[in-house]
Amino acid sequence: MLLGHRTWMFNNNPVIINTGTVGGPLEAEGKIPEAFNILHDDLWLKQSSYEKAQQMMMEEASQYAIKNSPINKEQVDFFISGDLINQITPTTFAANSVGTPYLGLFSACATSMEGLALAAFIINGKGANYILTGTASHYSATERQFRYPTEYGGQKPPTAQSTVTGAGCGLVAREGNGPVVTSATIGKVVDMGMTDPFNMGGAMAPAAVDTIIAHLKERDIDPSYYDLIVTGDLGKVGWKVSFDLLRERGINVTEDQYLDCGTAIYHDSQGVMSGASGTASSAVGIYGHFLKLIETGKIKRLLAVATGALHSPLTVQQKASIPCIAHAVSIEAGSDKL
Repeated sequence: MLLGHRTWMFNNNPVIINTGTVGGPLEAEGKIPEAFNILHDDLWLKQSSYEKAQQMMMEEASQYAIKNSPINKEQVDFFISGDLINQITPTTFAANSVGTPYLGLFSACATSMEGLALAAFIINGKGANYILTGTASHYSATERQFRYPTEYGGQKPPTAQSTVTGAGCGLVAREGNGPVVTSATIGKVVDMGMTDPFNMGGAMAPAAVDTIIAHLKERDIDPSYYDLIVTGDLGKVGWKVSFDLLRERGINVTEDQYLDCGTAIYHDSQGVMSGASGTASSAVGIYGHFLKLIETGKIKRLLAVATGALHSPLTVQQKASIPCIAHAVSIEAGSDKL
């Protein structure tokens, strides 16, 4: 089951039997509105705070993933989730509504694939029959925690990104129909000494490269094994840095094969600078858009590499560097699609 030091193989074929995705008004106007099961036209979602709006999206994505699956809520064994906001409180409050045993995670914007990797690991080892995993983020909640409240109107450089207002969940099972989780490579913390909180893509790119190279080496496969290798939220800047680093290190990916959720969600005309970011970027990108390419037979093999910057407001204020991580999960067509 363990290959090398970082890669798990899932021989019992954990399957993603359903997903749920939620988005906000900017996402509805973006490139892939069809990726969302629920879209809201207001950032507040009729709540009294942006954090409560984020909680509500997490609840909606969870409920949709379960309601439109072959099982009921009582059959879900665990809920594995987390987010960016103080002590992952929006997710914790949402977990109370979900009402399932809960494992809270923090891996910044890499949380989505960390959750999927752990869910598949537990399912593969027969530690559960059904696990719900996912994450959520909100533009305004994240802005006021990590940068400036939106009312401040601060200018941003071209390297900055726009946090996705949304949520994405996957329901993983021991058996059923859907894309199969075949392996996962757990990331290492990579810190290149960058300190600019407005250049998350550049900071996270080396972590993505480290994990992708480890995954290919430990599985002894070529990049061409995958139809698509998709990172989480590097944006235009981080994608270019990581692409160049991969090619420099002999990993022959192509521009058509190597994509990023951060550049897939919004149009350039939407004022998002380098692209999308946030924990929901990879969650809605993978669960809402790229998995559908497998389900419709357009691709058969996907490597999803969620990227995360593990800093905090306090470390930024102390002018510390930004440690980063990336977790990779390989997802393939189930036997019904081969």
